Amino acid sequence: MSTATITKPQSKRPGGKSRRMSLPVLLLVIAGVLVLTSAVRLITGADGITSTGQMSTALRLAVPIGLAGLGGLWAERAGVVNIGLEGMMILGTWFGAWAGYQWGPWTGIVFGIIGGALGALLHAVATVTFNVNHIVSGVAINILALGTTRYLSKFTFENAPQGSSKQSPPIESLGTFDIPGLSSALSTLNGKHWFLVSDLAGLVGGLITDLSPLTVIAVALVPISWYVLWRTAFGLRLRSCGENPVAAESLGVNVYKYKYIAVIISGGFAGLGGAFLSIVASNVYLDGQTAGRGYIGLAAMIFGNWMPGGLALGAGLFGYTDSLNLRGGTTNVHALILLLAILLVFGAAYLVWKKKYTPAVITLVTSVLMFVWYATTNDVPKQVVTATPYVVTLLVLSLSAQSLRMPKADGMPYRRGQGK
Repeated sequence: MSTATITKPQSKRPGGKSRRMSLPVLLLVIAGVLVLTSAVRLITGADGITSTGQMSTALRLAVPIGLAGLGGLWAERAGVVNIGLEGMMILGTWFGAWAGYQWGPWTGIVFGIIGGALGALLHAVATVTFNVNHIVSGVAINILALGTTRYLSKFTFENAPQGSSKQSPPIESLGTFDIPGLSSALSTLNGKHWFLVSDLAGLVGGLITDLSPLTVIAVALVPISWYVLWRTAFGLRLRSCGENPVAAESLGVNVYKYKYIAVIISGGFAGLGGAFLSIVASNVYLDGQTAGRGYIGLAAMIFGNWMPGGLALGAGLFGYTDSLNLRGGTTNVHALILLLAILLVFGAAYLVWKKKYTPAVITLVTSVLMFVWYATTNDVPKQVVTATPYVVTLLVLSLSAQSLRMPKADGMPYRRGQGK
């Protein structure tokens, strides 16, 4: 009887293997989406949706979102909700631009990380030491960072050449590089507009064209974070603080120390994302430069189910939709309406298979409306393109909410010795 009592809850435990998509299934889903995208491109003639330039822009826009999401991942795996990622990114943009203008871009990157880490330290003191509500503290960090950077800009950039109270002088570029031969070959193949082959060439070509050194570092941080958090003793202790801090304390883990480390690393990642925006993406600091990317990074982390791989996919999705706005893709967004309508049909079929009939009907009705929208229009307004990244963020979170599992002690207050 004792065995049954122990085993039964484990089989129903949320977040178990039954809810996690296996790698072969995930690869099959990605392959299916690529085939559908290629078919939609041929039907609509919107060749830009998988062009090398579109994919390269998407990668560049995905990097700061992914770095912010990684920051949220580290903090929340240790049990601290970090709504303040946006503010830490803002600090990263300003500190990165300030130091980069004076001492060069690599120094600016280091100072951007430090700026984000300082904001995170304040968040850690409030939430870990004084048990302030994590959401309240994060919102306060966002407001404080915005006001601080605007105040400092008046004393640093306003009197500088080509600067103002809302903009820094130009910053030296880190430069970009391609993989010789391969980039041009893939670009040529992408220009053939062949079914699937050209789309794959555009996808891969976008990942190796016009790369910044910081982009390579940012992409490498995803597998590095996975290895540290899931394959080292340090990562196991850190994650135990987010799952059951009382049990971790009973095993000798200094929960406060690991929470502080995780939150400061979180801020460093967000600050690096901010420095990327001001040094790599635009070579200048601008007031309001982050444009909510800290929040979108948090959404990417939730979409990825608090896992680095899923987070990378989410950041890529949001970066891609953002690139449509940057490249003026009204025709491309119109083509993606058809793709979304087809995907919703598959989604409805899946829900029927799972015997969730009411959500299946709602999904199917939404799909029909998308088909009607596509069939009755030849283009979409510019305002729809501008709103696409934020609409996609809301849709993805609403559709994936049923299969998510956050760390059990995420956002919960903790006091040393509370289990005694």
